[in-house]
Amino acid sequence: MKHPSETIQRSLVLLKPDALNRGLVGEILTRFEKVGLKISGLKMVWSSEETAKKHYTQDLADRRGEQVRQLMVDMLMSGPIIAIALEGVEAVEVVRKMVGGTEPKTAAPGTIRGDFAHVSFKHADAKQAGVFNLIHASGNPEEAETEIDVWFDENEVHAFEPEYIKRTII
Repeated sequence: MKHPSETIQRSLVLLKPDALNRGLVGEILTRFEKVGLKISGLKMVWSSEETAKKHYTQDLADRRGEQVRQLMVDMLMSGPIIAIALEGVEAVEVVRKMVGGTEPKTAAPGTIRGDFAHVSFKHADAKQAGVFNLIHASGNPEEAETEIDVWFDENEVHAFEPEYIKRTII
């Protein structure tokens, strides 16, 4: 679902089962709201295998192997997740910067992964598990549009323009 304005983007964020298990949902959502991103869709779900495989596409298997894809699918299905559609000026890039690098061990301090996780790829590989890195964020605007469509029905994402955007963004 593309935002009707060309200057505002949407990005998908998934708070993965480890974020919920650790009670970090409120803190993570607060970070996004504090920078001015708007929540345009929000829901808690248990992912089916079909939905998890739509999210972790065949492209992941082609790049990293089918075993890695299946580990990520299993991780996503291991507990409830929070799906969030965030909206704002260049939201995809802003969210990616806030989330930090995919490998928590190397994510910069101040990022969500850098502040709240420390797992390494090596550890996940040794345990034959998906990387529990708290959060997923869309990689680019096209991916965001596709991913939002995986997790949300059209009537679950809402377009509205907060007053601060009307007043401050030309």
